[in-house]
Amino acid sequence: MNAGERRIALVTGGGRGIGAAAAIALAKSGFDIAIASVESADAAADVVEAVRAAGRRVLYLEHDVSEIGQHAALVERISGELGAIECLVNNAGVTSLRRGDMLELTPESFDRTLATNLRGAFFLTQTVARAMLAQPIRGENVRYRSIINITSANAEIVGMDRADYCISKAALSMMSKLFAARLASSQIHVFEIRPGIIATEMTRPATAKYDAFIAREGVPMARWGTPQDVAATVATLAEGRVPFATGEIVNVGGGLHLHRL
Repeated sequence: MNAGERRIALVTGGGRGIGAAAAIALAKSGFDIAIASVESADAAADVVEAVRAAGRRVLYLEHDVSEIGQHAALVERISGELGAIECLVNNAGVTSLRRGDMLELTPESFDRTLATNLRGAFFLTQTVARAMLAQPIRGENVRYRSIINITSANAEIVGMDRADYCISKAALSMMSKLFAARLASSQIHVFEIRPGIIATEMTRPATAKYDAFIAREGVPMARWGTPQDVAATVATLAEGRVPFATGEIVNVGGGLHLHRL
């Protein structure tokens, strides 16, 4: 593949967990990878090496997506060093500062969660979408472009011990629909992936709770999900394997979303 054929993906929160797995899966699918994450470059060295081992270029940038004033510079640097972004994976996210009674939820936790999960994702998507729209379209030879938002089963399923997280993910779900409608005529595909119970640092504090839930048949497939489960779905969508779809929700939770009696 020559430089003109390269495809570029930006993954936020790609320093660990689902984001790291997504970056590696996209690299194996042929994308050069830009990772924007609050994790230090040293902490994410294994992810960077895995992308390079897949034969792809990688640009690792320490970046806090909630700092929306830095988005334009981030996109410009990626475009300058790697090329035009053709896939954005909005994965960066935080949860409540403390799980507990929503009647005790603090404004500090609420503002922090929405600043990253919703406000940061919205304005980064706006910036990337503008850059995508600025790229010339040559007849039918339009490169497949996508925006993939990682929400959560909690976009729909109530989790009273982290209300701000649930609210942010429900709003991000609507954001996905809005961008899908706005960008469809420009052949930019927008998808929402809803992970279920995935083994990450974020879910580690609730391991006992989720183990018991799975044991009670709360998850039809009877296991924890892995970051690689989510990453495989990201790669499938980014590769353009569902070319006549946009605005869709893909649940990756082993059937967690199914209502059963």
